[in-house]
Amino acid sequence: MPAQIIDGKALAESVRAALRARVAALAARGVRPGLAAILAGADPASRVYVRNKVRACEDTGLHSEVHEFPEPVSEGELLQRIAKLNADPRIHGVLVQLPLPGELDANRVLAAIAPAKDADGFHAESLGALVQGRPGFVPGTPAGVMALLEHAGVPLAGRHAVIVGRSTIVGKPAALLLLQKDATVTICHSKTPDLAAVTRQADILVAAVGRAKLVTAGMVKPGACVIDVGINRGADGKLAGDVDFEAVKEIAGWITPVPGGVGPMTVAMLLVNTVKAAEQTLG
Repeated sequence: MPAQIIDGKALAESVRAALRARVAALAARGVRPGLAAILAGADPASRVYVRNKVRACEDTGLHSEVHEFPEPVSEGELLQRIAKLNADPRIHGVLVQLPLPGELDANRVLAAIAPAKDADGFHAESLGALVQGRPGFVPGTPAGVMALLEHAGVPLAGRHAVIVGRSTIVGKPAALLLLQKDATVTICHSKTPDLAAVTRQADILVAAVGRAKLVTAGMVKPGACVIDVGINRGADGKLAGDVDFEAVKEIAGWITPVPGGVGPMTVAMLLVNTVKAAEQTLG
């Protein structure tokens, strides 16, 4: 029996609908949540991602700004603009679209964002709160993954979750969130021997490495929940995930598609963080 498709697009619209009510409540108190995106360089994918975020803001009633810096751009220019946005009362969330061009130090740039405006959840203070289990801003993609699992009713407590990918943006935060739900978590990466032997043990398999169709049907436990975080554009221009969707959907119990799975939820959770930041300014 084919897997249940977890529709991230529909869930993201549900999240945005709930946010509209919160945005209206803020408007009644004289506050409109504002999100500022910093876009450095000319990476085409980054431009698409930022455009999608701006559209989502417009749809949900948030104010949005894009601050573009064509190459060459200095770290000092970015830090100066972030400082201005930190001080701007109209802006409640600040994000820096990654990757940054050239030799720019992403960690130093991200660290300049005021923790109270850390819409992406990449600041060391946000990640530290996540490690300690304290409330804070959670990175959008891992938060979206957890929302998809909850929406689909996938059991987590006592289950074995395997994450392929150890990035600070997805893999590590997702592991911490799954641990909070009492899953047993294994993180795999490029140095993991016999990757398929590990992934076949997974009740929940999260693929987040950026390699098209890396996860094949033979790597999946029958009935497992497969969450595909990857977004890869092939030579034909079509998007593909890190999972061989057509083959794996015949084995898995649940699966997310690409596009229409994790991607829309990443943007939705970014808006959640921005609205939350705006609410916190009112105490």
